[in-house]
Amino acid sequence: MVKLRLKRCGRKQRAVYRIVAIDVRSRREGRDLGKVGFYDPIKNQTYSNVPAILYFLEKGAQPTGTVYDILRKAELFKDKEKKEL
Repeated sequence: MVKLRLKRCGRKQRAVYRIVAIDVRSRREGRDLGKVGFYDPIKNQTYSNVPAILYFLEKGAQPTGTVYDILRKAELFKDKEKKEL
C-alpha cells in the first residue's frame, strides 16, 4: 500500500518536510516513489505538485492525517468534496 506522508529533511532544530509517496513498509527516511511537495512548519509554507498528488491518489495512495490536513488547507480536496455532496 502506498501512502502520502512527510519525510524529514533539514538540520537540527530546523526541520523541513517533503511530502512523498512511499510504501507503507518503508521507514520515514526510506526510499520514496516520488516527491510531490514540501512543508515548512516554521515559515508555514507549503508547495504541492498537484498533478503528481492527483496521480498517486487516483492510483490508490492514502494520505496520512497530517498530509491530509496540509492538502485540505491548500484546497486540493475542494473539488472532490463538491462531487461527493
